[in-house]
Amino acid sequence: MNDQTKFRKTQDAVSRLTPEQYRVTQENGTERAFTGAYVDNKQTGIYVDVVSGEPLFASFDKYDSGSGWPSFTQPIVARHVQEVSDESLGMRRVEVRSSHGDSHLGHVFPDGPRDKAPDGPQNATGMRYCINSAALRFVPIEDMEEEGYGDLLGLFEMSEETS
Repeated sequence: MNDQTKFRKTQDAVSRLTPEQYRVTQENGTERAFTGAYVDNKQTGIYVDVVSGEPLFASFDKYDSGSGWPSFTQPIVARHVQEVSDESLGMRRVEVRSSHGDSHLGHVFPDGPRDKAPDGPQNATGMRYCINSAALRFVPIEDMEEEGYGDLLGLFEMSEETS
């Protein structure tokens, strides 16, 4: 099954969102700093779009930025994350949206770690994907196969080899 049919936004998925998830993903909201469910999550697994289920970020790319939101150095699959110019609130920022769910996820900034990359510091992006927990659903590594993300399990083996 290709990404277009496997990961998509449906009215049913949107109707199951909590009020906070709806405000963040559908109305471009931002949760309050340090209030999100995944700010301090240290479990191994992946973070997927709460609307479409498309895989967005891996736990091995998550780090504590001190910002109050889950922060990642890069997406799992670049094409699942769209970067869009955002000039709202009198600021110039880059918004991050999920490709298939069209969910507002957060913003990306060029102030991330320059020494952290799964395949070594030479490939570190220096980016900080600052993401709202309300836009995400966490899938623990032990549930990935059952939930249809088994094809991504190899990423964790590669990550262990380079750490």
